[in-house]
Amino acid sequence: MLHLLEDLHITQIHKGEKAMDVFLQAVVVIGAVIIGVRFGSIGLGICGGGGLMILNQVFGLRPTGAPVDVILIILAVVTAASTMQAAGGIDCMVRIAERIIRANPKRIVFIAPLVTWFFSFLAGTANIVQALMPVIYEVSYASKVRPERSMTVSAIAAQQSLVASPVAACTAALLGLLGSSGSSMTLGQIMMVTIPATLCAVIITSTVMSFYGKELDKDPEYLQRVKDGLVLPPKPIEHKELPKTAAWSAIIFVLGVVFAVVAGFFPEIRTPHTGKIIGMGTFLQMSMLAAAFLILVICRPQMKKALESSVLRAGVSAIIVIFGLAWMADTFISAHKAAWIASMGSYLQDYPLLFAVVCFFASSFLASQAATVRAIMPIGIALGLSPATIVGLYPSVNGTSFFPASGPVISTMQFDQSGTVVIGKYVLNHSFMVPMLTATTSATLIALALSKVLL
Repeated sequence: MLHLLEDLHITQIHKGEKAMDVFLQAVVVIGAVIIGVRFGSIGLGICGGGGLMILNQVFGLRPTGAPVDVILIILAVVTAASTMQAAGGIDCMVRIAERIIRANPKRIVFIAPLVTWFFSFLAGTANIVQALMPVIYEVSYASKVRPERSMTVSAIAAQQSLVASPVAACTAALLGLLGSSGSSMTLGQIMMVTIPATLCAVIITSTVMSFYGKELDKDPEYLQRVKDGLVLPPKPIEHKELPKTAAWSAIIFVLGVVFAVVAGFFPEIRTPHTGKIIGMGTFLQMSMLAAAFLILVICRPQMKKALESSVLRAGVSAIIVIFGLAWMADTFISAHKAAWIASMGSYLQDYPLLFAVVCFFASSFLASQAATVRAIMPIGIALGLSPATIVGLYPSVNGTSFFPASGPVISTMQFDQSGTVVIGKYVLNHSFMVPMLTATTSATLIALALSKVLL
């Protein structure tokens, strides 16, 4: 009897020590995130690498494989997109978007977000919205439509489109993650869910925001700013002459994206003469590099401009974040996968929306959809969520505007000269909160429903 009690006591001590180790490891992971956020996206990746070393050297955790597949997909897409930007392709897209927005001034609250969604979807980056914000403000101001409505929804719509875009870093991360977990989920299947879900979410959000805030001629705060001379009329937008090959670079890039998507639906396209199907991640890399090659040969852009492009900088930042932060998180998750499945697996399968809440708040801190997918989504897979459910919950990573510090949020506030786009007294009561919560919630619920039907 005494021996049994002693064994039980020793077992309890070991369990306590193990629980303390897990707690301290979690502190390291969370601490790396908190410190990294202070230094921006690249800082997140660097701090993640530091946290990984601590987990290995202090706690003895064996590192998992680095997310090379995801990194290579992002690198291929960014190479093609930056080459297109150097050739003037993104500027060409912006000009087209501008004409569409100006053609429908009275419906700016609906048209502008749909346009930003579509062009961010094609380009795979939300940065394109920054080039459109002066146009959206100008048209809203001239039409006497409260700029806060159209500008905030447009910024959120650009973020929403990323989870639907076949060339966005977050989609690449999800595709690579599902592939490494043994799932046969294709890019086409992901898009079947995320495209209609996010488009419906944008329309719902535009409808809600159409009634948000007072009309400009009835807003006392705005009228007072006009009286005080604080409201500046829109500055004329000057356009530089585009290279003759700008349109061709955009067409080639889009065709590369379309070809990759079609190959996702028809695996026989990815079947060489050997009869073995090429993985979707590998094929996407090939398609994007081929598109970059054609742009280079046909359009002859100055590659120095590609190296200095905003698309390349954003892509490299995403790669560094995923390399360091996601690698650290994946190592921590893999080390305790069995224990988590035993304790939380069944509960999370019964209430999957709880995981959506986790993804949402994780993205608000990480400020990156791609980093959230690579760092948090493996937890859902480890806890037994099906690939279909993971895809259904995918739009929940769009919580990046929860804190008013993201690029699209800051640029939108800068371009709004009317003073209607604001950060509230309590910081979180900012102009983007309602459209972000509306869009992300509705997109996640619709995507989850569609995943149950289509996947």
